Amino acid sequence: MDAVMFDVDLFDVPAGTVADLKGRGRVPVCYLSAGSWEDWRPDAGSFPESVLGSELEGWPGERWLDIRRLDVLGPILEARLDLCQAKGFLGVEADNVDGYDNDTGFDLTEGDQLVFNRWLAEAAHARGLAIGLKNDVEQVAALEPYFDFAVNEECATYDECGLLLPFIRAGKAVFHVEYDLPIGEFCPLTVGLGFSSMRKHSNLDAWRQPCPSS
Repeated sequence: MDAVMFDVDLFDVPAGTVADLKGRGRVPVCYLSAGSWEDWRPDAGSFPESVLGSELEGWPGERWLDIRRLDVLGPILEARLDLCQAKGFLGVEADNVDGYDNDTGFDLTEGDQLVFNRWLAEAAHARGLAIGLKNDVEQVAALEPYFDFAVNEECATYDECGLLLPFIRAGKAVFHVEYDLPIGEFCPLTVGLGFSSMRKHSNLDAWRQPCPSS
């Protein structure tokens, strides 16, 4: 329990666990997918077929969402943020917020993504929740002012870490993870940039290997 922030699933983790983390001086953050539909979630039936797009490669039971349809998605996502707040979380990690850069089955533009991501940030802040920008590195410069921290997967693998520097320059944390690279190959770079970096298994079990001095 030496970590300060715990990023855990919104639906799977009970309020009692959130309260325990806060009692130990930790910062609990709820994970939810904002840009994809997951067939195992308790609210999966709330999403009409019209907003469901292509399957996410490598993730059975998960499909991209038409983020342009805030008239449909807005109330569903607001209910999730309400649950995050009600359970006592202090922040939110909204995943899959880079659909415009993927094969979603919809003709999404960079502008569509900016509108959606800014809406998410405002909805989180309206509930007193901090919110992290997950990946979407190409839009960091435009989105940093709206988000409180960044969560990134494998920027060292894809040579994208420099794109996250607007968060560091603004005094905001960058939480970064690699899955395949040994820590000796990325820690000198990312710790030098000011990131909080670690290596984890891609199945996101409890194992972690933090960078020294991260």
